[in-house]
Amino acid sequence: MRKSKRIFTYVFLSIASIVSIFPFLWMVVSATNKSVDVTKGRLLPGSHLIENFKNLLDTTDLGTALWNSAVVSVITTVLAIVIASLAGYGFEIFRSKVKDAVFNVLLLSMMIPFAALMVPLYRMFADMSNSAPLLGIDSKAAVMLPTVTTAFLIFFFRQSTKMFPKDMIEAGRIDGLSEIGIFFRIFMPTMKTTYAAAGIITFMSSWNNFLWPLIVLQSPEQKTIPLLISNLGSGYAPDYGIIMLAIVIATLPTALVFFLMQKHFVAGMMGSIK
Repeated sequence: MRKSKRIFTYVFLSIASIVSIFPFLWMVVSATNKSVDVTKGRLLPGSHLIENFKNLLDTTDLGTALWNSAVVSVITTVLAIVIASLAGYGFEIFRSKVKDAVFNVLLLSMMIPFAALMVPLYRMFADMSNSAPLLGIDSKAAVMLPTVTTAFLIFFFRQSTKMFPKDMIEAGRIDGLSEIGIFFRIFMPTMKTTYAAAGIITFMSSWNNFLWPLIVLQSPEQKTIPLLISNLGSGYAPDYGIIMLAIVIATLPTALVFFLMQKHFVAGMMGSIK
């Protein structure tokens, strides 16, 4: 009986693994083939990888798009985890009825779809374009500011702070540390797995963000990698080999970040749930 259950488990997990990894494998294989081979569903690697890469560089400004995405994602991630962790720490350590009410309202904001916020956000940044062009439409700041922190991240850090030993805070206060000193010198180093998990989530979300950058970025020099891929697929006769290669290149940074910080990610997520 146990053997049959174990066999069924392995078979099920093997099938699930194949189904999960097949789209990525097909994407990598398609990046080495011509467009006509991709549309035919060819599943064997081809010999057009270098040609597709040269055509991608000739027809697009790939380097600029990658740089824009990297700048937006890194700055957004750093600002988001610092601001959200400060808020989550404050909501948990300095609790009061008023702060709990504010936190509940903050959680309610998660129920508002982004589509309902797009027009007010666009009008706000459009008004800022005259007085502060660096913060207005067609700027990296306009992409970053609405996503610099979220209710989910604040909730995530508050839940993680519940697991933080309060004795360490009291010890820091006895030693004469200020509240800011306790946060930066005790809390942040101790909760590094939580920061790693939040950083991965924020970086991936920012790197793959498409809708808001599509609305607010107008000049080709400011386009991010998701917008570049969208432009490749919007032509009259798109080259699917080039598109697949661009998707593979766009996937590599997020995959690398996740695999390098996988252990910290799992530990951080488990710590916030317990």
